Amino acid sequence: MNQKTDPALSLPSGRHRLVRWFMAIGLLWLVVAYAIAPLMWDGYARITPELDDNPRITQTGDRHPGDPLNVELIGTERQLESMMKAAGWYTATSLGFESDLQIASDTVLSRPDDTAPVSSLYLFGRKEDFAFEQPVGDNPRQRHHVRFWKTNDLSEDGRPQWIGSAAYDERVGFSRTTGQITHITAPDVDTERNYLFECLKKSGQLASQYIKHRFHQQLTGRNGGGNSWRTDGDLYVGVIHDAFF
Repeated sequence: MNQKTDPALSLPSGRHRLVRWFMAIGLLWLVVAYAIAPLMWDGYARITPELDDNPRITQTGDRHPGDPLNVELIGTERQLESMMKAAGWYTATSLGFESDLQIASDTVLSRPDDTAPVSSLYLFGRKEDFAFEQPVGDNPRQRHHVRFWKTNDLSEDGRPQWIGSAAYDERVGFSRTTGQITHITAPDVDTERNYLFECLKKSGQLASQYIKHRFHQQLTGRNGGGNSWRTDGDLYVGVIHDAFF
């Protein structure tokens, strides 16, 4: 004798349906944010002249504008690392999917992370040579950070010149361009430039500094996450004391 199955028992419960919906939405977000959106931006950049390489603005990995350059240091690699450490800045790790989730959980749980990852930006066709950060409080959602690229130029004493981009992270959120987890930066990049040089002065390893006025002709824009930025156009240049290393 065949027993009839209660239709209600064969249907997934409301909780199971909710879990499946969350899993489907999460999977869709991963595909769009980390695969489709970057490819679309890359294709758009290839056919859009204003997104070509700009020696005064960095680029993201999918070829749209990044942060503006606003600092430059002169010294050897060891001198650069030594001064940043003496100034109270830490070497940042690279950003990836796993580190995306790590920084998101650290933010939610308010766990300190002195070397929290930063996303890679590109200049001269390559990602940054160094990235440094200084945490604010016990939560990685806020921090000071700067990236440096070694240029092909040498100073009068034959030392390398490192050009960089300093910015302040206000919070962790979603990129307006790709939907990926990222830091939301403060629009006034000059404040972060000035703060970095205040730290460098306190390190005791900054020999001198000067300003390249009107380095930028474009004084406003948006970075790779869709966040606005503004600057007075000046590039701050620091010379590391040659007595170190």
